[in-house]
Amino acid sequence: MGKSKKVCVIIPAYQEEEHIGDIVRRTKNIKGIDEVVVVDDGSNDRTSQIALREGAKVLIHSSNQGKGKALQTGFLYALRNKFSGVITMDADSQHLPEEIPLFLEEVEKKGSDVIVGSRMHNPENMPFIRFWTNVITSFVTSILARKKVRDSQSGFRWINSHVLKEVSLDSSQFAIESELLIKAGRKGFKITEIPITTVYLSNSTKKSKISPFKDTIRFILLILRSMKK
Repeated sequence: MGKSKKVCVIIPAYQEEEHIGDIVRRTKNIKGIDEVVVVDDGSNDRTSQIALREGAKVLIHSSNQGKGKALQTGFLYALRNKFSGVITMDADSQHLPEEIPLFLEEVEKKGSDVIVGSRMHNPENMPFIRFWTNVITSFVTSILARKKVRDSQSGFRWINSHVLKEVSLDSSQFAIESELLIKAGRKGFKITEIPITTVYLSNSTKKSKISPFKDTIRFILLILRSMKK
């Protein structure tokens, strides 16, 4: 990135004391990243304390509001502090901080407004249900965004601050990822994808925070809202 660029990494986290320290520590070592921002979404474990200990800026929700709200809090912080863009990534070690430079290189090469880290280039490790859910939601999201996206559910992304300023987000949960793509695509922002590693931790003690039924309903509601506009 150019010297004038100021980039932060936003990590929404809920009950992630198991992974957050390692994620923050590895992310802070990446060249081109000016700040690591952890949004603790109402955790009652040691997520915030560990993130602070490792040098992250920590924003805290007093109660659990959902990934969408956590991201919106991080986006607002980035805009207020005049960051040129943000990298978003999950707190559960499914994204590799060492792949952040791939996003920064893509920005330099193509000037992309949104870059999605796609797991669909090599989905062998992706659970069967997750794979087909992603195929379907990505297909629908691509139609509404007017831009083909293979992995609309990926939370590993680059987002330019211009997008954050001009795109108003409403979703409080995981549907925010599709919502941002749909609204950014319709406004004509440049959306590209790069392949990332598919990581699923078989030895993790935590369950996925995605609720297949509830989040499918939320996605359908998002689609209905989008079709009315």
